[in-house]
Amino acid sequence: MAATATSGTQVAIPKIHSSVFHKISKSSILNFASETNGESWTKLKSLSYVSSTWPLNQKFNPCPLKFHRTVTKAMSEASNPEPLPGLPIDLRGKRAFIAGVADDNGYGWAIAKSLAAAGAEILVGTWVPALNIFETSLRRGKFDESRVLPDGSLVEITKVYPLDAVFDCPEDVPEDVKSNKRYAGSSNWTVKEVAESVRQDFGTIDILVHSLANGPEVSKPLLETSRNGYLAAISASSYSFVSLLKHFLPIMNTGGATISLTYIASERIIPGYGGGMSSAKAALESDTRVLAFEAGRKNRVRVNTISAGPLRSRAAKAIGFIDMMIDYSLENAPLQKELSAEEVGSAAAFLASPLASAITGTVLYVDNGLNAMGVGVDSPVFRDLDIPKDNKS
Repeated sequence: MAATATSGTQVAIPKIHSSVFHKISKSSILNFASETNGESWTKLKSLSYVSSTWPLNQKFNPCPLKFHRTVTKAMSEASNPEPLPGLPIDLRGKRAFIAGVADDNGYGWAIAKSLAAAGAEILVGTWVPALNIFETSLRRGKFDESRVLPDGSLVEITKVYPLDAVFDCPEDVPEDVKSNKRYAGSSNWTVKEVAESVRQDFGTIDILVHSLANGPEVSKPLLETSRNGYLAAISASSYSFVSLLKHFLPIMNTGGATISLTYIASERIIPGYGGGMSSAKAALESDTRVLAFEAGRKNRVRVNTISAGPLRSRAAKAIGFIDMMIDYSLENAPLQKELSAEEVGSAAAFLASPLASAITGTVLYVDNGLNAMGVGVDSPVFRDLDIPKDNKS
């Protein structure tokens, strides 16, 4: 499913607030009033702003004309430091590293897109075996349709790094992996090496996103999961976040933000989500709280996780019943609609922004409210109850 433009992005319309008039000389105001087809000073003083469609006489004095040009420039240049009006998600001047982007239809891509739409610079870490395909597809324009931002421009990824977050440093890499042809031609791809490469290339980052999960035995019930399969799920899906933050925290600017992705199986039984993955998500959420304290005290970095609903991504198809989970959510969630990756991306942009400056150690549910349900109302036992249906879906 290709990502589409984020619906929550706002288009700012220039407004001249009443407080601005105090900065304009009295003579200029009087001239402005006399040149606007008889508009009285009383009417001008009562206006809170000048509408972009308000008809103005062409005989303006230089002072008002000069002011209008300044406003237009401020609203059109992304590099301008002046804040946007209202409560926008403004990440201009911020740099984000997103671990776990390998295509254009997962939550990682949607988060990258939302952060870019808010003005952040995007760096990506991609699993080494998928790196060549991802970079080739990006270069050949296969992702161009899903790269389109609300203003018509395309998401720009400043740099793509090879990354295998299962390995912390070169000493941890076994010989069979080093000799694996899928890793041939790639270097400096352990977590420690990637963090050092980012430091050398860019100095610091402001936002760290963990969009990684893997359970080699996810299709097995927990009772049939091997020790190696269980530990592999924990390693790739939860400890990898600990490792990322450990190595990236020294290059994160004070007041930065980190975000990971979890799932309701961490606290509720989801039959079929096996192989230790439910345990890994529970560990990730527990780690989120502990790391929020440690990173917050050490560098005032915020640590949150998003519990996202089911998405028909390539990675989710590995569990084998993603379509059933989506159908179940449609029938039972308070909001009867299919969850989009863009909605998770928008939530991540909020958590990464100054608007969430006091939010840390939190699990944010973005699942149409499914987490709040205690029963499945599509069960036949509820057939005689008058349960509202969203006919608009």
